[in-house]
Amino acid sequence: MSKANLLDRRHVVASLLADRKGAIAIGGLGASTYDIAAAGDHDRNFYLWGAMGGAVMIGLGVALAQPELPVVVITGDGEMLMGLGSLATIGVQQPSNLTVVVIDNERYGETGMQRTHTADGVDLSAVALACKFKHAITAAKDIAAVRELVYKTAGPNFAAVKVTDEKLPLVLPPHDGVLLKARFRRALLGDSADVLPEKG
Repeated sequence: MSKANLLDRRHVVASLLADRKGAIAIGGLGASTYDIAAAGDHDRNFYLWGAMGGAVMIGLGVALAQPELPVVVITGDGEMLMGLGSLATIGVQQPSNLTVVVIDNERYGETGMQRTHTADGVDLSAVALACKFKHAITAAKDIAAVRELVYKTAGPNFAAVKVTDEKLPLVLPPHDGVLLKARFRRALLGDSADVLPEKG
């Protein structure tokens, strides 16, 4: 695909999270988490500092637990390729409030920018459709259709967004896992997040 048709990843993520209201954002390993942080730290962001391949399944769990809120998983093509089985699980569970957005630069950004399989034609959107997602698109010029999936379209939904493969400065969110978990729980559950169940 011509670089002229590729988008800037930071612009894509910032646009997706603008006017998000109550939406929950789950960030995949590495660059996807940095992109979300660059768009603005938020109590309803959950960043993965590790656990490559786990972002989509965490998003599924949150979507099932919070069915009234839009949940968007923003991850990379390398992580999505590692966790393809998660798409089949989502297809079976059919969470209507979940959208998976893959920021696809066709590279493993955290290990040296080696080519991923999407650089050789692997079509992640087609995989998502085969796994019973309601809608799956590949976007390269405009993300309005991706916002439509996240905020207005019953899912599960999937979008692969083709972006340039440039290395960008790191924008690091908080690194304290306990803090991130506690504030995320409080943002979703309010004061009840501070109440521990009694031992029986």
